[in-house]
Order: sequence, then C-alpha cells, then structure tokens
Amino acid sequence: MQTERRVISVVVLNEHGVLSRVSGLFAGRGYNIESLTVAPIPNSEYSHISIVTIGSVKVLEQIVKQLHKLIPVLKVIEHETGETIEKELAMVKFSISEPIGDIDAICRAYNGKIANVGEDYIVAMVADEPSRVNNFLKAVKKYNPKETVRSGAVAIER
Repeated sequence: MQTERRVISVVVLNEHGVLSRVSGLFAGRGYNIESLTVAPIPNSEYSHISIVTIGSVKVLEQIVKQLHKLIPVLKVIEHETGETIEKELAMVKFSISEPIGDIDAICRAYNGKIANVGEDYIVAMVADEPSRVNNFLKAVKKYNPKETVRSGAVAIER
C-alpha cells in the first residue's frame, strides 16, 4: 500500500482540551502525527492547527472525515502539493570554537542567519521548506551541533 505525506490545517475554537481531542483522534486510531503546530488566530477566538501526517489515501480520507466530526472544529483544509506554501523553523546550537563564518554562509543559503552568539555557543536559525531544513541539518553535521530543535511545519494556501 502506497503512503503519502499530507499537511492538514484545522481551524478550531481556542479552548482547553481541543488539542487533546485532535491528537486523541490520531492516537485512538493508530495514525501517526509527524509534526503538529498550534497558534491562535489574531483578533479571534480561534486557533490554527497544522498537522503533518503520513498514510494511505484511504487512511488520509478517514482522518479528514473524523476531524470534521470533532465538535470544536470549524474548518479542515487538506493542502494540495503545489498549491501550498509550507515552511519550518530549525535552530541549531554549536560550540563557539566552530567556524562562525562557515556556519553563517550555510545558514544564508537556507533562508537563515546566526540568531544568537554567547560566550560558549553560536545559535543558527533557518526557516525554509521542510526538505530544505533537512538538507541544512545534514550540511551542518560536520560542525558538531550540540542541540537541534525544529518547529514543525506550517502551511497556507497560495
């Protein structure tokens, strides 16, 4: 059975327990969430949840149907490949002894920059398409990252 990666946006009422219900829908049916981000929609009582998941076409259809049935869900958007702008943020901490110029050059190639420099560390930040973030993380491995954090994908229709 062939699997697909899908980004699904869900607009929900911004109230306690909603995220638990959405993630519970996935867990209860054995579906995996690759990434999940949540943010309030400015000047409203709603939140926007971006979910990245992988499954067969049938499983993905079932996920969307189940999301529509949840009480606090107002809207479910299945993002089509090519019709969506998708971005992800990653921050990577390096020792100050690593070559900051080289790290900065790689960051700039991936829509990033040096976000912070401390006495003992450098923190690089990139915001790009998830596949390019993956490539960035591979490119900087030779600089011995001390810590890496990723935001998860967010998406919006073109």
